[in-house]
Formats: sequence, structure tokens, C-alpha cells
Amino acid sequence: MENLLADITPVRESPAFRRLWLGSAVSALGSQLTLVAVSLEVYRLTQDSLYVGLLSIFALVPLVFGGLLGGSIADAHDRRTVALLASSVLWISTVALALQAWMQVGNVWLLYAIVAVQSGAQAINQPARSAIIAVLVRKELLPAANALNMMTFGLTMTAGPLLAGVLVAWIGFGWTYTIDVVTFAFAFWALLKLPPMPPGKHARPAGLRSMLEGFRFLGTRPNLRMTFVIDLVAMIFAQPRALLPAIGAVMIGGGEATVGILLASTAVGAFLAGVFSGPLGRVRRQGAAVVWSVMGWGASIAALGLVVVLARHSGADGVTVWLLPAALCCALAGIADSVSGVFRTTILQASTPDHLRGRLQGVFVVVVAGGPRIGDMLAGGATKLLNEGWVLLLGGVLCIAVAWTLARLQSGFLRYDARNPVP
Repeated sequence: MENLLADITPVRESPAFRRLWLGSAVSALGSQLTLVAVSLEVYRLTQDSLYVGLLSIFALVPLVFGGLLGGSIADAHDRRTVALLASSVLWISTVALALQAWMQVGNVWLLYAIVAVQSGAQAINQPARSAIIAVLVRKELLPAANALNMMTFGLTMTAGPLLAGVLVAWIGFGWTYTIDVVTFAFAFWALLKLPPMPPGKHARPAGLRSMLEGFRFLGTRPNLRMTFVIDLVAMIFAQPRALLPAIGAVMIGGGEATVGILLASTAVGAFLAGVFSGPLGRVRRQGAAVVWSVMGWGASIAALGLVVVLARHSGADGVTVWLLPAALCCALAGIADSVSGVFRTTILQASTPDHLRGRLQGVFVVVVAGGPRIGDMLAGGATKLLNEGWVLLLGGVLCIAVAWTLARLQSGFLRYDARNPVP
């Protein structure tokens, strides 16, 4: 049984990683509270879902630019200092959210501005943090370290949204944001305890030229490039998020509660993948593992589409029996996505030279953030031709076909061996 459970060797062996992991886990829960609370506050102020949707636009633009620039900054300066400064901006913006709630400012444009600042700071913070992990643990322990991060991600993604709704209703927006202010102190403490991490001799000044150097490196490294491309395939062709409201309202039934259950099921799958991630540390053909995981994601989404097709419009009068198999499909999708994420992150960390890790992690942030949004747009547009079930079913099948075709065209990725990480 021990071989099945998550390998906690990185936590035992590296005190610095242990502090960073625990601090990030606590603060991530607070961040999820804020993410949901902002959406609820915007809706309370406007009574219009369009304004809630605009939050994504105000978050995405700084996330893209901040991710690319943040990777360049992380490679040019002490990564501990970069993470501390970005975290300071994140903490200050969270304090601003709490203050405007306590003062009952009630200005939606102020909320948009704070969210934009938060998103940009997070985009600079994330590449520095990810590059730091590769320094704190041994190369062979990277899958275990990333699996532990995925486990806490799944847990906070499950508990955060559920707690946020309860807390906003119970103690209000001000206290909910204040909880995030307090929990963020744990992440800040973990960063303060890190040793200095100055750039190496190959460091370049941050800026456009540095960013282009990262893209040139990526263009000559097919295995690294494949980790980004195959994730885009999964997110663009088989992204169910935008279709869940209609599925909950009409086909399966249950409305917003059903949407919450399906999203939580995906997060539970990610959490379970982390808990039982022990065998992942023994996988050597990590490229093949990514391909099979992405195909597993596609198969799970296709199965969800089949459930929706079979349910038809039976949910118009209430929740139907189709909710359970739909939730199971989402949980399996969460497991597949988590395993894919563990190995894609590990390949990126292990096969990228240290002086380029920040820039490649910045590209990773942009892909992870941008891919699902493109997928949402395409899935929503496809419903003008097909109903939601068929969009998911065909999208999942297309994801499998394209992922396998790419793997055959880039056969070196299938042969990628963790013992000899060739980028």
C-alpha cells in the first residue's frame, strides 16, 4: 500500500521544499476563497453575468504578458527576491480587496483593476517559484514533488469554492478576503526562509531579447515543445467548462449545484491522483505517460459527452440519475489531467538548463492559462451547430486522435527517458 501512496521523500529530505509546499498549500486555499468571492461580489454589484465574465479578460491579459516577462525576470535576478517582490504585490492587492469590502466601496471597476494587478503579479511569481523547486529537490524526486503540489491543488480547488460560498453568506466579503490576507503570510514566510538564489553566469538582462532567447531554445527542443503543444490539444479540443451551465440547467438537471458538483469532481480526481501518486516516481518513459494521460483526458471528456447525449433533455424537470456517471467522468478527467501535469512539469524542470527555467516556466504559465480559454470559446461556438453532448463527445475523440498523431510524428517524445532527459 505504501508504494501506492504519495511519495513524501521531497518533504522529508528538503526542509526548504517542505516549508514552500506547506506555505503554498495554506495560501492556495485563501486564494481560492478570494477567486470565488470576487466573482460573487461582482455579481452582487451588477446582477449581470456578463460583468462576471469580464473578470477573466481583465485577468488574462496581464497573465499573458506577466508570464512571459516574469520568466525573463526570474532568469535575470535572484529568484527568491523575484518571488518575494511578486508575493508582496499579491499580498497588497489582497489587502486592497479586503479594505474595499470593509469600506463598502461597491465599485466594480476597482475590483477589475485589483484583479488585473493580482493576475500580473501571480504570472511573475509562478515562474520563479517553479524554477526554485527544481533547485530544492533532486532530479529523480521531481515527479514526487510535483505530484504533492498537484495533490494540494486538487484539495484547494475542491474545498476553496465550497468554503467561499459558505463564508460569504455567513461572515461577508470583508472577512472572507481577510482570511486570504492571513493565509498568504504562510507562503511569504516560506519564501523568506529560502537561501539566496542568484542567477548563474549565463544570465541575460530581462526584456524582449531575453524572452526571444527562450522561444528560440524552445523551437530547437522538440520534446520540450511537445509538452506545450499536447497540453494545448487537450485544452482546446476537449474543454468542458463553458458547456457545464447548459448541461446542468437542461440535460442532467440541478442547475448551479450540478455545475459545482462536476467541477468539484474534477478537482477530487486531481487530489486522488496526488494521494496515490507513489508509482509515478518509478515511471521512466515520461513522454509516453503524458501522451497516454492526454488521451485518457480525451476519453473521459468523450464519455461525459456520451452521458449528456443519453440524458438528452431529461434534466429540465430536476436532477436525473445521469449526474453520477457524469461526475465519475469528470473525476477520471481530473486524474488524467493531474498525471499529465506532473510529467509535463517534470520534463520541463529536468531538461531545461537552469538559466532558462524561468522563461520556459513563463511560457508554461501562458499555455496553462490561455489554452482553456480558447477551448471555452471554441466549445461555446460549436454549440451553434451541435448540442453540448455531441460537442464534448466529438471533441474528446478529436483530442485522442490529434494527440496520438502528434506522438507518432514526434516519436522521440514517446521514447523520452527520465534517466536521460533530452529536451
